Amino acid sequence: MEIKIGVQHTPREIVLDSGQSREEVESAVTGALSGETKVLRLVDEHGRQVLVPADRVAYVEIGEAVARKVGFGAL
Repeated sequence: MEIKIGVQHTPREIVLDSGQSREEVESAVTGALSGETKVLRLVDEHGRQVLVPADRVAYVEIGEAVARKVGFGAL
């Protein structure tokens, strides 16, 4: 699933593909924004961790899980 994170005072957003479920991502974002944790921590498909200070998160956009297409065909 594709996740986009806007960070305050930064012109670019962070984009990552994650294997986490929508519920896991929502829980991590809610916990960070409510003050339970001071850092938003997400893991991408390759196991790399993305850490963003919770007080710098401007927005989080959670996309739909999309199955990868395999094979040949018209686009």
